[in-house]
Amino acid sequence: MDGIKQYWPVITVVLGVALLLFLNMKLKLNAFIALLLAAIFVGVLNGMQLTVLVKSIEEGFGSTLGSLALIIALGAILGKLMVDSGAAQRIATTLLNKFGERNVEWAILIIGAVFGISVFYEVAFIILAPLVISIAIEAKIPYLRVGITMVAAATMAHSLFPPQPGPTALVESYSADMGQVYILGMFVFVPSVICAGIILPRLLPNLERPIPPLLKKPKEFTDNEMPGFAISLIVPLIPAIIITSATIINLFIEENTILYQVVNFFGSAIISLLLSVLIAIYAFGLRVGHKMPEIMESVSNGIKAIAMIILIVGAGGVFKQIIIDTGIGDFIAALMHNTSISPLIMAWFITALIRIATGQGTVSAITAAAIVGPLVDTFDVNPALMVLATAAGSNTITHVNDASFWLFKEYFNISIKDTFKTWGLLLFTNSIVGLGVVLLLSLFM
Repeated sequence: MDGIKQYWPVITVVLGVALLLFLNMKLKLNAFIALLLAAIFVGVLNGMQLTVLVKSIEEGFGSTLGSLALIIALGAILGKLMVDSGAAQRIATTLLNKFGERNVEWAILIIGAVFGISVFYEVAFIILAPLVISIAIEAKIPYLRVGITMVAAATMAHSLFPPQPGPTALVESYSADMGQVYILGMFVFVPSVICAGIILPRLLPNLERPIPPLLKKPKEFTDNEMPGFAISLIVPLIPAIIITSATIINLFIEENTILYQVVNFFGSAIISLLLSVLIAIYAFGLRVGHKMPEIMESVSNGIKAIAMIILIVGAGGVFKQIIIDTGIGDFIAALMHNTSISPLIMAWFITALIRIATGQGTVSAITAAAIVGPLVDTFDVNPALMVLATAAGSNTITHVNDASFWLFKEYFNISIKDTFKTWGLLLFTNSIVGLGVVLLLSLFM
């Protein structure tokens, strides 16, 4: 009994996560509601007064979405404008034509990365999968081989880089510098996708499959309907370019100067994304002949698509706030003083477990961040590396509780067993290599 009492704060977190998994997996309760109930459960078990608990819920939800909702919404709008204008198709077809059949995997890797950063994963998959199959037919190679390359790049980029919801929430949770996340994220991204997207498909046997019957192609734009390649590629990357540039410029300028204020105003995630959206409205809309009502319909549809994701991120903020307000975070941090386990490994492991159990990357990332977040100051670990370690954990192997698992299986018309051998193995490779690179970077930072 003394042992239970001594470690009760940790036990309540375990019970809270278990309740989250039960509600989500067994009862099929929406992740937003399940996260709220799990957070309330943890607060009650730790003896929080009910009125204080309500205030924690409000503070956690509001403070989290205060900065994240705008970023996620603007990112969704940008992705929708790319799809509806044909900019996404322009990027894909141009790169494939330039690289040629012999280097088709490298072209698909780049395309997957750009789409993984700029649009939601499911959107990227639906757009690219028919193209991948067409390319494989022309190049006379198994379509699963290039399909794995595409998915490896898109999923890793989606997991690592803002403005996607998971990494954006992690940047906020760990108080990380977004520019550092972009810069260090490239060091994690490149070896991970080379191992999972280029090397792994060449080692896997029996990738020859008949062309799948499910071939729902998105709208095909004519050459005249699509914006140019350069503008199509640059516009979605504007936030990454501005934020990274601001981080580098800050190394050479002094704070409290006008230049510092200007650089960090435009280098903020919200302003850089807003600029990108405004440019996209002109470049992908007005400039190619679309009317403003049509463009605004794309904007509205983009926001509708991520409404639930925003609520889930907010509920994750509630879980985090209750962890903080109950003192659980400080308790876990104190326990970690007597252990040699790296907080980077712990963040990856907890995230991976939750991802495997729930099949949801964003939920697993923000739940793990709530548990491990207080350890950042205790161990003086670089917050950007914590973001990347957690992001790598959210990209680990999944199974039948993940919608993306079924998307891959059904679209490519393969068995569950073969889905594990391809989809599962590529995600596991991405995640393990990603963690390894993060640990390597931690030796120098």
